[in-house]
Amino acid sequence: MSVAGKPPASVLFCCDHNAVRSPMAEGLMKKLYGQQAYVQSAGVKNDMEVDGFTVAVCKELGIELERHRSRSFEEMMDWGDDLSGFDLIVALSPASQRMALELTRYYHLDVEYWPIMDPTGLGEGREAKLQVYRQVRDQIRDRMVARFGPPEAREKTDGA
Repeated sequence: MSVAGKPPASVLFCCDHNAVRSPMAEGLMKKLYGQQAYVQSAGVKNDMEVDGFTVAVCKELGIELERHRSRSFEEMMDWGDDLSGFDLIVALSPASQRMALELTRYYHLDVEYWPIMDPTGLGEGREAKLQVYRQVRDQIRDRMVARFGPPEAREKTDGA
């Protein structure tokens, strides 16, 4: 893992369905680093709404995902979001890593793979499921802070 530095100007988080891990990452990045980076998320497919457990565990940190609309790489491009405009793509699943590498093979931008577990289908009962989703949320946050530096450093350098 590279040494923590400042966040790139634009980041795209991606996973399989843009319903669990990538919306979590998008929300966390916006919460932790504010306007320091343009942040979006996408999935290989858009066949699911944002997961209710994802909404719940993010709300615990003051991150609102209820209005998140899942979208695919294809929809992004249809809507004019050119992947070459991102400085960094962070893939949170093997399928999204393959898709990101395929779609960006002619661009000069970094694609990183963060092996974040898929919490769907894990845990028996609501509380056990929430605990698994919290682990995933915290895993993403810890990886983000290790990669982009602690958010407190941002506040000091912004003159706040």
